[in-house]
Amino acid sequence: MFQDFASCPQWRIATLAIVDDERLSAEEMDERRRQNIAYEYLCHLEEAKRWMEVCLVEELPPTTELEEGLRNGVYLAKLAKFFAPKMVSEKKIYDVEQTRYKKSGLHFRHTDNTVQWLRAMESIGLPKIFYPETTDVYDRKNIPRMIYCIHALSLYLFKLGIAPQIQDLLGKVDFTEEEISNMRKELDKYGIQMPSFSKIGGILANELSVDEAALHAAVIAINEAIEKGVAEQTIVTLRNPNAVLTLVDDSLAQEYQKELWEAKKNKEENARLKNSCISEEERDAYEELLTQAEIQGNINTVNRQAAVDHINAVLLEGNPANTLLALKKPEAQLPAVYPFAATMYQNELFNLQKQNSMNYLAHEELLIALEMLSSVALINQALESNDLVSVQNQLRSSTIGVNNVDEAHVERYANALLSLKLEASSQGQDNLSWNEIQNCIDMINTEIQEENDRIVALGYINEAIDEGNPFRTLETLMLPTAKIRDVEPDHAQHYQDVLYQAKSQKLMDPDSISKVLWLDEIQKAIDEANTHESRAKQWLTLIIDVNKCLDGNKTNDILTALKSSASNVQDVMPECADRYYTALLRAKQSKSQTVTNEEGSWIKFNLQEKYDYYYNIDSQERSWVAPQSGLPKESWLTGKEIEDVIEEVTTTYIRQHMWSAPEDLLLRFQATTSGPSLREEFEARKAFLGDQIGNVVKIQAYWKGQKQRKDYLSRQQVFLGNVDSVVKIQAWFRMAAARKNYLSRLQYFKDHRNEIVKIQSLLRASKARDDYKALVGSENPPLTVIRKFVHLLEQSDLDFQEELEVARLREEVVTKIRANQQLEKDLNLMDIKIGLLVKNRITVEDVISHRKKLNKKKGELELLTSTDNKGIKSLSKERRKTLETYQQLFYLLQTNPLYLAKLIFQMPQNKSTKFMDTVIFTLYNYASNQREEYLLLKLFKAALEEEIKSKVDQVQEIVTGNPTVIKMVVSFNRGARGQNTLRQLLAPVVKEIIDDKTLIINTNPVEVYKMWVNQLETQTGEASKLPYDVTTEQALTYPEVKNKLDTSTENLRRVTDKVLNSIISSLDLLPYGLRYIAKVLKNSIHEKFPDATEDELLKIVGNLLYYRYMNPAIVAPDGFDIIDMTAGGQINSDQRRNLGSVAKVLQHAASNKLFEGENEHLSSMNHYLSETYQKFRKYFKEACDVLEPEEKFNMDKYTDLVTVSKPVIYISIEEIISTHSLLLEHQDVITAEKSDSLNELLETLGEVPTVESFLGEGSIDPNDPNKQSTISQLSKTEISLSLTSKYDLGDGESVDSRSLMIKTKKLIIDVIRNQPGITLIEILETPATKEQEEEHSQDMVNRAIIDSRTPGIKPEEAMIEEGHLPLEQKKRKIQRNLRTLEQTGHVSSKDKYQDLLNEIAKDIRNQRIHRTLRKAELAKLQQTLNALNEKAAFYEDQINYYDTYIKTCLDNLKRTNTRRSIKLDVKEEPKGTKRVKPVRYTATKLQEKGVLLGIDDLQTNQFKNVTFDIMATEDVGIFDVSSKVLGMEMEKVQLNIQDLLQMQYEGVAVMKMFDKVKVNVNLLIYLLNKKFYGK
Repeated sequence: MFQDFASCPQWRIATLAIVDDERLSAEEMDERRRQNIAYEYLCHLEEAKRWMEVCLVEELPPTTELEEGLRNGVYLAKLAKFFAPKMVSEKKIYDVEQTRYKKSGLHFRHTDNTVQWLRAMESIGLPKIFYPETTDVYDRKNIPRMIYCIHALSLYLFKLGIAPQIQDLLGKVDFTEEEISNMRKELDKYGIQMPSFSKIGGILANELSVDEAALHAAVIAINEAIEKGVAEQTIVTLRNPNAVLTLVDDSLAQEYQKELWEAKKNKEENARLKNSCISEEERDAYEELLTQAEIQGNINTVNRQAAVDHINAVLLEGNPANTLLALKKPEAQLPAVYPFAATMYQNELFNLQKQNSMNYLAHEELLIALEMLSSVALINQALESNDLVSVQNQLRSSTIGVNNVDEAHVERYANALLSLKLEASSQGQDNLSWNEIQNCIDMINTEIQEENDRIVALGYINEAIDEGNPFRTLETLMLPTAKIRDVEPDHAQHYQDVLYQAKSQKLMDPDSISKVLWLDEIQKAIDEANTHESRAKQWLTLIIDVNKCLDGNKTNDILTALKSSASNVQDVMPECADRYYTALLRAKQSKSQTVTNEEGSWIKFNLQEKYDYYYNIDSQERSWVAPQSGLPKESWLTGKEIEDVIEEVTTTYIRQHMWSAPEDLLLRFQATTSGPSLREEFEARKAFLGDQIGNVVKIQAYWKGQKQRKDYLSRQQVFLGNVDSVVKIQAWFRMAAARKNYLSRLQYFKDHRNEIVKIQSLLRASKARDDYKALVGSENPPLTVIRKFVHLLEQSDLDFQEELEVARLREEVVTKIRANQQLEKDLNLMDIKIGLLVKNRITVEDVISHRKKLNKKKGELELLTSTDNKGIKSLSKERRKTLETYQQLFYLLQTNPLYLAKLIFQMPQNKSTKFMDTVIFTLYNYASNQREEYLLLKLFKAALEEEIKSKVDQVQEIVTGNPTVIKMVVSFNRGARGQNTLRQLLAPVVKEIIDDKTLIINTNPVEVYKMWVNQLETQTGEASKLPYDVTTEQALTYPEVKNKLDTSTENLRRVTDKVLNSIISSLDLLPYGLRYIAKVLKNSIHEKFPDATEDELLKIVGNLLYYRYMNPAIVAPDGFDIIDMTAGGQINSDQRRNLGSVAKVLQHAASNKLFEGENEHLSSMNHYLSETYQKFRKYFKEACDVLEPEEKFNMDKYTDLVTVSKPVIYISIEEIISTHSLLLEHQDVITAEKSDSLNELLETLGEVPTVESFLGEGSIDPNDPNKQSTISQLSKTEISLSLTSKYDLGDGESVDSRSLMIKTKKLIIDVIRNQPGITLIEILETPATKEQEEEHSQDMVNRAIIDSRTPGIKPEEAMIEEGHLPLEQKKRKIQRNLRTLEQTGHVSSKDKYQDLLNEIAKDIRNQRIHRTLRKAELAKLQQTLNALNEKAAFYEDQINYYDTYIKTCLDNLKRTNTRRSIKLDVKEEPKGTKRVKPVRYTATKLQEKGVLLGIDDLQTNQFKNVTFDIMATEDVGIFDVSSKVLGMEMEKVQLNIQDLLQMQYEGVAVMKMFDKVKVNVNLLIYLLNKKFYGK
């Protein structure tokens, strides 16, 4: 019976066998030889790799990749640095990190690394017979030659004592067949002759013969040094190359000395005992001296112990990489270790170390542990690569130390370990430990033993089945070794039947190899038998419950009975409960009628059509064997019959409801036993109907058509019988519908009358827009279009009113600016005088005198601004011609900027600044309109270009110096005209910073430190132990200071971002003039210094736009009217410091200057500065991107010729005389040529007049005692000059083409207004009608009336005469002019004089632009005037405040008791108030409180004799302090609490009273607050 088991396949053990060479063919022998060469070469590669790793202390590429990894020479150069550091440094190694190599492969410069390696070997004397060529390495022509050289180098360095000896790994390293084959193919590919690695020692010995005498001398020197006991000398002798000692470590000098000294003493002792009976001549010197081998042996011993100590120390550090390097060291004399197992070595050896009582592993312990761990590592490596053969080989090895390994089962061990490894890896475990390997082997052994026991039990079970004895079978099934589950003793017979049936079927199966039942088959049979039992019980319950319900007529219980016991509950549907009962009752009744004999109590039913089951309903007895006595219960329905009835009823119900059932009911139908088949039947029927849908539609259509046809015929018969009535109804309906539509449309128009009007207006407007587009957009607008818009060129009353209003506002603005400037100067002087008064530098009388002058000037300015400025008509008749010449002079200066530009640079800077403020800005009316702004910008441009050309030698001079023009530009744009812009730009964000009471920004570490100390002392009332005077570095050592600085820095970044965003987002608010000058500045610098970078140019622009223009306004917003300040109000110090900090950061960012040097503590903001600079850089670049003034203001040299009114300036007589004087003084420089227009005008004017001669005789009374005062007052009289050119257009033959063009245009406009036509030629050739002549005459009369009402406008006489010509004469005049213009080439009759019409169209467009700009100028002038009035009001408030201040000073002068400070807001106590009693302290008490620090020339033990009385005076905050010594009053001093607070704010911690008493300021304030104010 057990033959089948013997024939089962067994696992075989793979073994390595040596093939007899005599049985191999020649090809096979050659193949094996090449394989052996490849294997040996791989071993030499591994030897070189491990030796280099020890030398370089870093991991190299795997052995199979080592050749490729050495080609770039990086590792070779690092090796050269190891043994010849003076020859090769890390800086000389190309691509030392191999980033270039990894990114793009080899580069030619990699050969430099190989060359350095060769030179280093040459420097230490390695024979060149071993050297490879550079191409052998770089081009991979002979890599084995390079490996051969590395082996020779290792032996040479070992003999020099520089490097450890290379290991012999031949036969000790495993490589896969694939790796060996690949290497063989590589060697065959290059056809390389393999060097003889075994002969390196002999070749090196021949090349380097050792001098025996030198060796002897070196050994003698070592022994002598050992005898002296000086470790330093011993190590020097050990390092002698002639001694041929290796692995000498200088750091172990003391250990070498100790070990060698003990060894030498032992040898001397032994020699002394041995040679006691030998003569001295017969003795050998080396009997007492240590030989070279003994010295090397002792060195190795010391090295090994040091290495073991190092390994133990490294294990405690817990770094696997360091542990691996320590274990690899040759000095440790340990077996080979593997890099991939570094973590395992660390963990396992560390655990062993902790288990040791001394926490120390000896060399023997390390040796045994490493052998086992290395074997475990190799097993883990083999398991990772699925190399089960290697796993089996390692398990057979004795080094692993695993017990109970059965040779027959090693393959099974390997498979189990592989499964265990996979499971451990899935749980994050890297390696299997030795204990896990041992447990796995023990587990496999146990499984094998259990399998053997189960095989025995299996034989017993099969024998029992064959015997047919149920009880014997049950006994064998219950054997523990069989491990058969769920065996029930009561089912023994059924188990026997099922098992026998299963075995019989297996015997009859021809494909079955085995004729016995295996354990899994037996277990399956047992489970099947148990299932039969469960099914039998279920059916039994169903039979009993259903039959009892039927016998007891329990209709309501039938559904419960069926659901609780049916094999498929889904077959039982609650809706069919009554049907189930009826069908079951019918079946039972039918079955009862067939019963003729007497019934018993046994129920019988069959399972699987094989096994009968019996149950007695009375005794409840169960059996799988037929009862010997007893009758069956034949009238009861069996389980099969009940289920058949249920299925039949359910199927019938489903068929009835399938077509109309909802989705959820269909799902229930699908879950029944018959559901799938019924659903399939239903789908088939449905598909059939789907296939026949055409026929179905035809049948339905036929039926519906039949019904509709019947209804139609019936309705038609009704209509035919009532034709007249139908016609009447239709006619009435059509009439009603038409009337309704008409009335509805009419009502719609009435309801939308306004909309209709708008539509018509839109149509007209659309037509007008099209005409205007033709006028504006067309290159050659037609004459018909121009006629429609020519009326726009007429000057209406509104135009003249607006012109007059502009002139009036311009006059007021200029006058107000001059008045405010004078007030501001006087107020500044008043500030200085009051400051000197406070410092007791001048008397109160001086201040009062200046106040009177200020009030007098205020009255004069009010009088000046309240009266009209005098024009030419206000002066004497004889001086009119002179004034007209001055008008021509100032017009020339205004329109030719080069004169003033040269004049500015001929004066000293202080005079040029005053000249700019008083004359030039006045000459241009402070750029109050576009023309004057355009001309002023041209002046600035000319002056700036002149200054850069003549005075700037280096780019940075613009930044470091103070250029005159830059100062002028900034001053003008920050003045009255540009002030509003600066306010809009900065006011919101500056006000936000000032209003934030919680914002504190202080980036000075020393100030922060002092404030912190002050706060500590003020809060505690005790003297701080901290020093009062510290440096920045000392202050930064305190964490509290650092925290406060960090908070300030964060706040500074946040606030600076707000200011920066406000500046950058408001580029459009920046004045155009300032942006244009920035553009000119950048271009001029670039032109003079073409090598200047874009960054340098933008920094200069930033210096203008930010540093000079914006920065002062941020630092002092109150000084530039950025924020509103009340008289006497001021920004406090914290607010000022916050603004200053922001300005400082923005200044550094704008100039791209980082925080360094004394600002090193702010270096954390340098990255922020760089980012901000990039934003500023973009801002400055965009700021320079502006139009030229000609495009911006639409100006050219002919603009003044077509303006309605002449330019007017408002200038004082004194300024006229001053300008005249300066021009004469510098006439030679300003005018290079004598024929210059300026020379002609100056010659006409003659000498500089005095004020009296300027005004004319009789203007000043010669007998007036205050003549000088009168002259001074009259010199400030302002007059208005209407500027005109001396070279205006003339008439007759002197007219030029331009003037003729203008006159012709005016005549054409007059003609085409009154006479229509398609072309100009047609109009000129068509005679005018009488009506057109009359209309033209009336237009000319109206124009004359308007001109007469408009003052200040004087058209030329010739133009007036031409304007009054009749229409026909004007046309003839036009024709003559056109012929003249055509001859000069300005117009052409070929295009019907279209160029002239284009000029008229352009004038119409410019007139519209001029009106728009004039409205904008009106608004701007009004806005400026309002701002100037507000500033004037502020100055008046300031004057009133100074009046109050001076009155207070006068009141204080009258008091008998003078005070040290003047207080305006302090409320005095009522007279007669009782004085507060003094507070008395001894000096000792004050010293205890920390207030008193010391008294000069007085010992501490005498402090008890000194007392201080502190008394509050009548003035709040003023205290009298008196000192007494032994009761005698010595001195008295007065303290002001405000002075103390100021000192505290300034960081003064210690002050002196009485010139000798040192007190703590903070604690003194604390004491005064506590005693007198209860704080």
